[in-house]
Amino acid sequence: MPVNLTANAISAIIGGDVNSKPLVQVLDVKLIGSSQERYRLLLSDAASTQHAMLATQLNDRVKTGQVRAGSVVQLIDYICSTVQNRKIIVVLNMETIIPDCETIGNPKMFAESDAVAQKPVSNGVSGNSMQTTNSNTSAHKVSNNVQSFRPTVQPAYQPPPSYRNQGAIMKNEAPARIIPIAALNPYQGRWAIKARVTAKGDLRRYNNARGDGKVFSFDLLDSDGGEIRVTCFNAVVDRFYDTIEVGKVYVISKGNLKPAQKNFNHLKNEWEIFLETTSTVDLCPDEDPSIPRQHFDFRPISEIESAENNSILDVIGIVISVNPSVPIMRKNGMETQRRVLNLKDRSGLSVELTLWGEFCNREGQKLQEIVDSGIYPVLAVKAGKVNDFSGKSVGTISSTQLFINPDSSEAHALREWFDRVGRNTSSQSISRDALPGGSKNEIRKTVSQIKDEGLGRSDKPDWVTVKATISFIKTDNFCYTACPLMIGDRQCSKKVTQSGSSRWQCDRCNQEFEECDYRYLLQVQVQDHTGLTWVTAFQESGEEILGCSAKELYLLKYEEDDDARFTETIKGCLFKQFLFRLKIKEEMYGDEQRVKITVVKADKVNYAAETRYLLDLIKKFREVKYREEKKRRRPRIRNASQPRLTGSKLETPITAPRIATSTVPPAAMLSKKFWSDGETPEAASATSGTIIEAVSAADVAAVNPATALSLSEALT
Repeated sequence: MPVNLTANAISAIIGGDVNSKPLVQVLDVKLIGSSQERYRLLLSDAASTQHAMLATQLNDRVKTGQVRAGSVVQLIDYICSTVQNRKIIVVLNMETIIPDCETIGNPKMFAESDAVAQKPVSNGVSGNSMQTTNSNTSAHKVSNNVQSFRPTVQPAYQPPPSYRNQGAIMKNEAPARIIPIAALNPYQGRWAIKARVTAKGDLRRYNNARGDGKVFSFDLLDSDGGEIRVTCFNAVVDRFYDTIEVGKVYVISKGNLKPAQKNFNHLKNEWEIFLETTSTVDLCPDEDPSIPRQHFDFRPISEIESAENNSILDVIGIVISVNPSVPIMRKNGMETQRRVLNLKDRSGLSVELTLWGEFCNREGQKLQEIVDSGIYPVLAVKAGKVNDFSGKSVGTISSTQLFINPDSSEAHALREWFDRVGRNTSSQSISRDALPGGSKNEIRKTVSQIKDEGLGRSDKPDWVTVKATISFIKTDNFCYTACPLMIGDRQCSKKVTQSGSSRWQCDRCNQEFEECDYRYLLQVQVQDHTGLTWVTAFQESGEEILGCSAKELYLLKYEEDDDARFTETIKGCLFKQFLFRLKIKEEMYGDEQRVKITVVKADKVNYAAETRYLLDLIKKFREVKYREEKKRRRPRIRNASQPRLTGSKLETPITAPRIATSTVPPAAMLSKKFWSDGETPEAASATSGTIIEAVSAADVAAVNPATALSLSEALT
């Protein structure tokens, strides 16, 4: 069907037009890019053609067939950019007018020289407007059978008020047009976004091969729900760090778009803005209620159970308990704080939320005071990190935000549920694999399961608990000489050697000292009813096993030469049961891979708690067996008209006794009994004391065959 496209639309767009909303035709669609799907279009106005890039948010239009070769579309939002010295149109939004149409006109590739005739003339009337007038005049000469499609709105381009009556506008002089965050892409030459700052990171300093530097970032949210991260380095940090405030609305332009680094950026945007010295950040003095203060994508706790490890998500729940803050030593020797609290929601599950660092003393302390007063607040967690160590839990990271009793529909609905029924509803934790009587995060295994299940052979170590008995301890090298110097709040503990001057030297600390420390390096054989294995116990776990320090035992054997007491100390822990918390990891010894089992903690068996653990195991075992037995005894439905061979007799619907479903009340059904072959109903009634009613073949025939059961099946 012939249609009229907007005349000279290609030349107008390349000349700077962004408001005419022209009608053009798509002549070709091509998928480009390997790492990221992008579509390149060939657009036509019936006279000229020009390549265009489709914004990624419009990819579905191509995939669903709304836009294809031959489609007539109206460009709603678009811009012309220069990429590698070539003009290219970036389509941000468009509407399909005709899904499929034959090629209109005889278009040719647009040449840059063609744009010269379209430049503004001295009288203020552009060549483009003159050609458009001629086009409209010629349109009346088209025959009546040609249908004319015109764009819905085609206003003439009007420059901003401050630029009117000033002659021709120089390139990049006019202010950039505000576009949604979702429409941002690196093919745009000039853009501006209006958004609210939802999060601001700390100022961090770094050192790499190019020298020292500093960096900070902040997150933006616009009225359409689009989010993007903005990052500043070095001199740009000095310009904008004090300017940016959380909750304020800014207009930002002249930034550089680069692919987002997903290792550090959790926002659902493939791009990230890097501000430069020429970038502008202007505060909007008036509050814009159309831009929300925060955007959440809440996941119920039931979905966290199946979420991938290290994934970032939002969660909301009722705080039902808050544990005290405890100090934790990091691997780098620095101390930090950790606080664990529990959240529950309407899914009937609860999850542990671990607060780290300043979150413990800021939001954590406030939450503990609220819970201690008998109130259970609603807590919304923005950008929490999933951890799958022995069950699923959520932890805070540097970009995490916590909102106590937020003013949102989700929070109000959760509060109403908790006050109505949730307070008295029990919940099951997805953060604990332990049974009652066991410690938190406990996974019980036997000695044989360590080898049979291949524990420790994955990338991460396995942490299990084994109840076993110590059967042997090597005493030749039960300890080593260690460095006693303190590094921060931790002891160095590296092995030291004795120099020629009888002083001890630590290669790590590069210092000498008169006396050294002694630390356990026990090789212990443990066994249970399934087998035995060797484990290694270091200082703390060695003291829990032997009941004395390594230095005391060393002096007893080598300084005091008291072999009797030394032997008594070793024998005192043999054939005693412990609950060993084990770390199992495969390590390289020379050219050979070996599984190393290290004792993290050794507790003497608490028989009361162990009894509760075993009783619960028995209960769970019975429940599983009951479900299996019930499933096995469930009768199978068989068509009543199908013959069945039992023994030497072929049963048919006439000869075989049948049990039939009935619509009579259950009380009446109790009187229906069955009798054996050759027995009359009267005789059966006399022997059973119950009135017998016969079920005839006709009665069986009236029953739905799919619900009729043979008597032998019903009784097995």
